[in-house]
Amino acid sequence: MLTHERLVELYRQLREENVLSVYLDVDQHDPAERTKWRRRLEQEVARRRKQLNGNSERQEFEEAWSRIREELEGFDAFVPQKGWVGFATPGQLWYAEDLPVRMPDGVYWEKGMRVAPYVRGLKQERPVVVALMDSQRGRLFRYREGELSEVEDVRADTFVGDLSDVGMSKQGTTRTGIRGETSADHAQRILGVSADRMLKHLMDRVGEAAGPHGFVVIGATTEVAARAHAMLPKALQSRALEAPPLHIEMKDSEVREAAEHYASLLTERHQEELLTQVVDAARSGGRACLGREETERALQEMRVDTLLLSRSFIRDHADAADRCVGAALAQDAAVEEHSQLAADRLDREGEGVAARLRFTIRQNGDRPGSHTPGDETPHHP
Repeated sequence: MLTHERLVELYRQLREENVLSVYLDVDQHDPAERTKWRRRLEQEVARRRKQLNGNSERQEFEEAWSRIREELEGFDAFVPQKGWVGFATPGQLWYAEDLPVRMPDGVYWEKGMRVAPYVRGLKQERPVVVALMDSQRGRLFRYREGELSEVEDVRADTFVGDLSDVGMSKQGTTRTGIRGETSADHAQRILGVSADRMLKHLMDRVGEAAGPHGFVVIGATTEVAARAHAMLPKALQSRALEAPPLHIEMKDSEVREAAEHYASLLTERHQEELLTQVVDAARSGGRACLGREETERALQEMRVDTLLLSRSFIRDHADAADRCVGAALAQDAAVEEHSQLAADRLDREGEGVAARLRFTIRQNGDRPGSHTPGDETPHHP
């Protein structure tokens, strides 16, 4: 999939080119409907042909369409995943890929890429790290773009090492070097120290695997999960979720299913928290705005740090949504498509569109200053 950075780069590169953008919903499993997506595509292409003006434009369109069509010929009937997208100019196919998320059907022939529908796919870029653990073993999985991979499988005894610091005695006795401690107590303490070391190692690895924008799911008993959560880097703690139902012996297929489920929950929570921040800031005159008019003005003034759009706004106001997304990408802003409860609230309070701003402008036109470090949403939806 395209990363946010690559999407921005491609958008800027093709901004002045005539581009054929094709989005397909190919989430079909019924053999009786295996060619349904092709029929819908042909109908959309035919509709676009009727809108062309002049032989030169028709020729350019057909050349671009031939590159998309050739790429799609590799699929006999079913496309492996849920969505498909392609961008082509008359001279080149720039990008084509099937995606793990459904895309709304659409064929667009216009200056520059049609990018608003792709925002939905950017959610898949954010990794979800699943950490399964008990007192003696830990497993780390990374789920991203519909794919699950096991990062690490480690046992606590790996971390016993030199435990002279816990009071080991060289005397062959039932007592250890610590007054009142039996050998059994001492052995238990060694196990506790090795488990703590394993837990610290795992949480360090979770931080590396999740990166600055990922989500974390911790599968362990309530006590172990709470300890692990507290060991995470502070920036990750708000993006982590404890899930006691998950356990160390889960099959990969079960972990993948759980990752998808908890990714949705964490995304919803992230969207609701972000929207609350934006609404509160906008209502108090801070670095945020609500509504189409105010947001479009902020985009024109290159003040947007994060653009928020509801799914219904993208669907019902496709051209306006695409202009907003294009303007956001041009200033390297993040773009978030809100769905479910967050989208309903965004529709009610902001006409389906809002933004977090880098700075505000007073009525006299003065710019009071840029954003402070740490006061922005990362540029990755």
